[in-house]
Amino acid sequence: MSQAGLFESESSRGDPAPTGPLAARVRPRNLSDFVGQGHLLGPDRPLRRMIESGRAYSMVFWGPPGTGKTTLARLIAAHCEAQFLALSAVMAGVRDIRNAVDDARRHRARAGADTILFVDEAHRFNKAQQDAFLPFVEDGTLVFIGATTENPSFELNNALLSRARVYVLTALAPAEIRIIIDRALRADDAGRGIEVPETIRDQVAAAADGDARRALNTLELLLELAGAEGRAEANEELLERVLSGGGARRFDKGGDAFYDQISALHKSIRGSDPDASLYWLARMLDGGCDPLYIARRLVRAASEDIGNADPRALAIAVDAWDVQTRLGSPEGELAIAQAAVYLACAPKSNAVYKAFGAAMRDASELGSQEVPLHLRNAPTALMKKLGYARRYRYAHDEPDAYAAGEQYFPDGVEARRYYSPAGRGLEVRIAERLSRLRELDRQFRDRHDAKSSDRDGE
Repeated sequence: MSQAGLFESESSRGDPAPTGPLAARVRPRNLSDFVGQGHLLGPDRPLRRMIESGRAYSMVFWGPPGTGKTTLARLIAAHCEAQFLALSAVMAGVRDIRNAVDDARRHRARAGADTILFVDEAHRFNKAQQDAFLPFVEDGTLVFIGATTENPSFELNNALLSRARVYVLTALAPAEIRIIIDRALRADDAGRGIEVPETIRDQVAAAADGDARRALNTLELLLELAGAEGRAEANEELLERVLSGGGARRFDKGGDAFYDQISALHKSIRGSDPDASLYWLARMLDGGCDPLYIARRLVRAASEDIGNADPRALAIAVDAWDVQTRLGSPEGELAIAQAAVYLACAPKSNAVYKAFGAAMRDASELGSQEVPLHLRNAPTALMKKLGYARRYRYAHDEPDAYAAGEQYFPDGVEARRYYSPAGRGLEVRIAERLSRLRELDRQFRDRHDAKSSDRDGE
C-alpha cells in the first residue's frame, strides 16, 4: 500500500523496523501483539469486531498517555487496508487539513481505498480546525480517528462527536507493562548484551504508572547509562539515577486526572472514610497538586457535607489552609492531612447546602420583593413618618430572646422552611431548639386567632 509524502507511515510500508526511540522501534505490527485494553479488543467486543470486519469508521480514543492510542490507530489502518495519515493538533493548521483531504482524494482515485486521518492530541484543535475537516468526515473522504487525554465531551465539537464513537482506554497494569518490557528486550537490540534482572524490570513497570511509553523510555535510558559505564547488568543504583531525573505520577494539573482525583478525595470525605481520604490526598500531593488548592476544597467540603453537624470542621479546614499559607511544606501538608481526617470522621449534614440552594432559587425566581416596613431601619424622621421600623419587636426584649410569631419574609411571600437539620451531630440540638421555637410560634398564632375570634363575636 503506497503512502504519500509528508503523511507517510513507516509502519504500513513494510520497510525495515523504524529507527528512533525504543518505543517506536518495538511498536506492535499486528493486533495479536497489542497489550492491554481487553475491554475493547477482547473476543466479540465492538472495536474488535470492527477491526476484523475490515471497515473503519470515525472514532475517538480517550485515555491517559502511553496506553496505545496511536498504535491502535495504525493497526486499524493496516487491518482495513486504509491509507494512514497522521497529524499532531499541536503543530497542524487548517492548511495541513486541506493537504490531508487532497491526499485522501488522490489516494481514493488511485487505489479506491479509504484514508484514516489520525489526529493526535485532538483536544488541541480549535473550533475552526475541527470544522475544517468535519465536511470531509461526513462525505467519507476521511475516516477520522482522534486521540486525546482530555474529556472529549468538553474539548470536541458536538457535531464531530456525533459522527464519531468514543472509546475509553485505561492505564496499563504493571503486569501488562512487564509483558511489553520483556518483548522489547527480546525483539530489539536495545540491551546490547546488558542483563536486566527480573526485579529491575518489575520496578521499571511499577514506576511507569500505567504508561507503556514511559516504561520503554526508562528502559532505554537505563540501558544507555549501563552501556556508557561499561556495566554488564543494570542494577537498582542505575535505575534510581534514571528515575530521579523525572517521572512524576500521572497527574494533569487541569485535566481529567486532576478533577477525577479531587472528586475522589471529596467523595471519600463525604463517605466518612479517613483512609481513602488520606490516599487521594497523598496521590494529589505526589502528583504535584498545589496544596492550597486542596485546602480550599476542604473548606468547601466542611460547609457542603458537614455544615452545622460539626461547625468546628470549617474552622479546622480554614486553620489548615492558614498553616499551609504561613509555613508551606511539609508542615502545611500535615495540617491539611489532619483536617482531611477530621472532616472524614465528622458527622455529616448537607442541610445548609440544600437550604442555601433553595433560598438562591427563590431569590432568583420571586423577583425583587420589598423589605417589610417593620424590618427597615429608621434613622431619620421622614423614615419614621413613613412607618419604617414601626411595630418591630426587638427579640432580646422578648421571653427566651425570641419574638414568637414575628414575620421576617416579604409581605405576600409565604414563609419558607429551607433549613431542615439532620439528625446527626450538633444539628440534633439545633433541631430541638427550632422545634421549641416553632411551638412558640404556634402558640402565638393560636392566641392571636383566639383574640381575633373574640373581637369578631363582640
